[in-house]
Amino acid sequence: MTEAFLAGLIAGYGVAIPVGAIAVLILGLSARTSFRVGAAAALGVATADGLYAAVAALGGAALAAVIAPVAGPLRAVAALVLLAIATLTAWRALRPRPADGARGGGRGLDKPGRAFAGVLALTLLNPATVVYFAALVLGRGDTADPDPGATALFVLGAFVASASWQLLIAGGGTVVGRALAGPRGRLLTALASSAIIAALALTTLLAA
Repeated sequence: MTEAFLAGLIAGYGVAIPVGAIAVLILGLSARTSFRVGAAAALGVATADGLYAAVAALGGAALAAVIAPVAGPLRAVAALVLLAIATLTAWRALRPRPADGARGGGRGLDKPGRAFAGVLALTLLNPATVVYFAALVLGRGDTADPDPGATALFVLGAFVASASWQLLIAGGGTVVGRALAGPRGRLLTALASSAIIAALALTTLLAA
């Protein structure tokens, strides 16, 4: 049982640690808003990773074969959504703010609930994650007669690993936000985040 949990932890860190557009999005959200928003987005990623780990553990090779043909189109959709988020973030940072603009942050992903749902949906648009987990499950030889307890611990390990790493990123964004607390700092943070997300999205789009 412990072995299954550790396998899930390793698998979760393996898919979470490489920095991509979603990680930059979480970092930027925390820097511009609050740790609560960044943490909600981080848990959205972890929930998606946990769901994909569960699906892979239960579906194995058959599921990976079904998903593989649509992986490219789904990556393209995710890249286009990320480009839209990058554009909206830059536009909102550059436009003149009204006098009560500080109270108008409820749009987009600037609220915990919206950040969780939006980033969860974005992460679910990356089917390569379930193929990755399926390959690991197949390598462990658990697909013939999966043990429910071991499967649950594998999924829990993947969720814990993803959540801990994404929350670390959210915390880093909060530190950056405090260091750049003024209007100029938040503008620079938003523009830098938008540029990086757009560049990573374009890379994903070209590879799709």
